[in-house]
Amino acid sequence: MNRLYDVIVVGAGHSGCEAAHASAKLGAKTLLLALNLDTIASMPCNPAVGGPAKSHLVKEIDALGGLMGLASDATYLQLKTLNSSKGPAVRSLRAQSDKKEYSMWIKNHLENIPGLDIYQAMVTKVIVEETSQSVRIKGIETSLGEKVYGSAVIITTGTFLSGKVHIGLKSHPAGRAGEFASYGLTDSLLSLGFKSKRLKTGTPPRLDGRTINFSTLEKHRGDEKPSFFSFLPDRPVRKQIPCHLTRTNEKTHEIIRANLDKSPIYAGIIECVGPRYCPSIEDKVVRFKDKSSHHLFLEPEGRSTNEIYLQGCSTSLPIEIQWEIVRSLPGLEDALIARPAYAVEYDYFPGTQFTHGLMSKNVEGLFIAGQVLGTSGYEEAAAQGLVAGINASRHTKNLEPLIFERNSSYIGTLIDDLVTKEMDEPYRMLTSRSEYRLLLRQDNADQRMTPLGREIGLVDDFRWKIFNEKMEKMKNIKTRLEQTKVQPTKEINELLNKYDQTIYEPINLLDLLKRPGVTYECVKEIYRRDLPFSTMDIPEYEIETEIKYEGYINRQLMQISQQDKFEKIKIPSDIDFKNLIHLSKEAREKLDKIKPITIGQAARIGGVSPADVTILLANIIKSKKQFVKS
Repeated sequence: MNRLYDVIVVGAGHSGCEAAHASAKLGAKTLLLALNLDTIASMPCNPAVGGPAKSHLVKEIDALGGLMGLASDATYLQLKTLNSSKGPAVRSLRAQSDKKEYSMWIKNHLENIPGLDIYQAMVTKVIVEETSQSVRIKGIETSLGEKVYGSAVIITTGTFLSGKVHIGLKSHPAGRAGEFASYGLTDSLLSLGFKSKRLKTGTPPRLDGRTINFSTLEKHRGDEKPSFFSFLPDRPVRKQIPCHLTRTNEKTHEIIRANLDKSPIYAGIIECVGPRYCPSIEDKVVRFKDKSSHHLFLEPEGRSTNEIYLQGCSTSLPIEIQWEIVRSLPGLEDALIARPAYAVEYDYFPGTQFTHGLMSKNVEGLFIAGQVLGTSGYEEAAAQGLVAGINASRHTKNLEPLIFERNSSYIGTLIDDLVTKEMDEPYRMLTSRSEYRLLLRQDNADQRMTPLGREIGLVDDFRWKIFNEKMEKMKNIKTRLEQTKVQPTKEINELLNKYDQTIYEPINLLDLLKRPGVTYECVKEIYRRDLPFSTMDIPEYEIETEIKYEGYINRQLMQISQQDKFEKIKIPSDIDFKNLIHLSKEAREKLDKIKPITIGQAARIGGVSPADVTILLANIIKSKKQFVKS
């Protein structure tokens, strides 16, 4: 192993892999450190990628030149569009993944990137250089005493920092089942003034598929004509594998209620908080007493394994109780557990200690991303890793950090929430977290992100060519629709009646498509001639959405324009929030702790009221006037 790098990435989960890939592709000599080289980009929980809001992140990662979308497309077991009957803002793609194939795909890709080295080691310490002016990162030290130096370090350690696995009232040190926890690094960071807290997450049991009676269960297949995550034209054709649905019942609930005292959460052994939107089966039974049943999905873990993931049944109850729960479920009366469920608690570092570029506010060159920053989910981790990798590489070249705005991407929304809001539970991305979700659809992620990826050097010539060809086709299709008129003939109106529409005067196809109920498919049927281009590489709903929702989209663009005024008003770096006595006490404390750099960021901090923002803005304007006079 070399001893000198530009960027050192600590941890090789989804966050670390995206970080290392981005850093190396942007020309930084990069080292990726993993506790175990056999578990790079592992899927320790659900064998799936995407879903509501998460697919938006994956699409944005892909549009920027990242890996997750390509890996998901290459290794899917099933592809399904969710919320297809709802509006375009919440439509999302979900892939059931072959977890071993996914991990190997990522590892093989990373091993073939010039300028990227991969090494197995446990990092126990960060090395810094302290002066009277600043603290600067210099490198890392491993558990074997090896020292590696670099001008940027990215911490992407997932659930491994002081990790502890719980099954019933028994616990042991582990980052996840069967893998070492990591010790020393938390203490190293605490010695530099960082604050850490604890979070927990959990995972369901894995079952032996040969012992499940699938014939009694409801089958859920993928889409016949599936969509894909990547905007590149490669569309791997793979045989899809169905999932199945079972349900808990009163017997299941009785077993759980009778054994709550054996749960480490309800026994008070685990005091930290788990993810709100992925509750354990114990929490579901306790919190939703009026529900007689909960859905549980049986999801295959791969093509070369019989293991089945029991989605929705996360638990930390003792193994003997897990057996009772599983065998109380329809279709699982004789099922065998292959791997027990468990909970894991771990150290994380609240995001308010970091900038929008994911660099520490106190240690120059130290970046962080993923679950160690308080998020849950592979997609959230990968998105942060990509940003940290980009900005670590830029830091080594003395370039300004790339800041993703919340009005331009879900990535920007995610990071803005993490670094400006105080979290007390693992953060999960939701479409409802974005104020501009009609603009930030999954289908137009390339329009929003690919030019940016090209500008910074992450989008290669091939992807750029594909993107420009698509944009030209969309422009030509819209022009053709606008220029083509249909007449109010009897034949045309008979066709339109199927869509509850009638025309009384000539109308162009563009305006016709804006009408409720009229789809692109309908327009093609009415026109009865080939439209200028096949839309194989352009989803029809993407064309529909841009035309049909043009008014709403323009309205959101106006809102963004107004909000941008606040985003552009910088807060002086030397401002003393504690001395702004007209601010509320809570606002002074929050602003001093988080130190926002714009008025827009200050306005989004919990505990800072609109009145506080007005006072802060007045102080900034007053300070500027005094500076000009002097």
